[in-house]
Amino acid sequence: MRHRYNSCVACLVEHLHATSSQVQELALCTLMKFVQVEGKFPLESAIWKDSYRFPHRLLKRIVHGLLQEEKDSTLLLSRFQEYLEYDDVRYYTMTVINERIAQVNRGTKEALPPIFLNNVFGLLSAINMPVEGELSNFLLGQKEKEDDWKPAKLKEQKKAFERVWMGFLKHKLSVSLYKKVLLILHESILPHMSNATMMIDFLTAAYDVGGAISLLALNGLFILIHQHNLEYPDFYKKLYSLLDPSVFHVKYRARFFHLADLFLSSTHLPVYLVAAFAKRLSRLSLTAPPQVLMMMIPFICNLIRRHPACLPLIHRPSAERDLTSDPFVMEEQDPAKSRALESSLWELEALQNHYYPSVVRAANVISRALSTQENDVSELLELSSYEVGQTGLCVHTGNYHINKSLCCRFLVTNSS
Repeated sequence: MRHRYNSCVACLVEHLHATSSQVQELALCTLMKFVQVEGKFPLESAIWKDSYRFPHRLLKRIVHGLLQEEKDSTLLLSRFQEYLEYDDVRYYTMTVINERIAQVNRGTKEALPPIFLNNVFGLLSAINMPVEGELSNFLLGQKEKEDDWKPAKLKEQKKAFERVWMGFLKHKLSVSLYKKVLLILHESILPHMSNATMMIDFLTAAYDVGGAISLLALNGLFILIHQHNLEYPDFYKKLYSLLDPSVFHVKYRARFFHLADLFLSSTHLPVYLVAAFAKRLSRLSLTAPPQVLMMMIPFICNLIRRHPACLPLIHRPSAERDLTSDPFVMEEQDPAKSRALESSLWELEALQNHYYPSVVRAANVISRALSTQENDVSELLELSSYEVGQTGLCVHTGNYHINKSLCCRFLVTNSS
């Protein structure tokens, strides 16, 4: 009978790889039923306290079947997710995932198969960790348990959760996987880690990927700084280095400025730092499209409002002097060395002669006493050129002209 049973299990595991999704699902559900029955009528002695009659070997074969190396298991993993609501299944699944990663890695330094990594992420992201309270939702429904039974302890669940995620994130990921991980990091991963600062190596590596991944990595670092007391002195230097003309034309522009506004919201930031961001954004505004300017001008003004010590940037006379002598060093990547505080926001004055009337109105705010009330830029973050045109912000070349004496002279000189 034991031989027959083992043959049946082997056949069902093979059917996890079947071409028919219905066959795969039926095989999975049958195997999980076997897990439940084996827990009630164990095939092995229960002297191994740690697993307490849980059929660890059978679950291991199931998880290994789910985490295939060359075949996407997304549909099957979504079916398995309901079993992860059981505290015992969740705990032992997390321990098995690490074993499977080690098996596929085989001790080499080569990158793991992309499909396999996607399958692992699919399984990990399906885990909903309990927040607090006693754990009592078990698949096996055993009447008596040892006091130190790990699946019943939230602390042990968190340890397993932390180990499996760190074991996964130490491997080289694709850009798409970096993005998927970073998008769920603050809600689904960090809150359940006992030492969230262990993520700093992963986030630093993610920042080096570039583009949207760098921004999402900074968001993770920001959370570690403010919620987990992480010291990361280069944070704002890294954010500053992301400010270049390309940020106006990428798909994640709205997210970038939303997060930048969050990162720069503290009134305790050094004046030189805020001045550097305001000045760099002002310089970039000279080549920004109108729909971006409608957001950027209020964004810059909000920075000044939060830090009145930066007011000289908009009140310092600049129109009568040679703008090519602007002390601000645009190419400097360190905000502390940019000399922004010695400069002025003459670029905003140049925008008062823009060909879009609404840009002109937005830029004219610096000619008046700046109010203390901040502008809400949230509704302007995703403003498109079409929306700008639809709201009557059309070009009136007869009434508005580019002021060459203030803006174009600077651009021509610097391009030569």
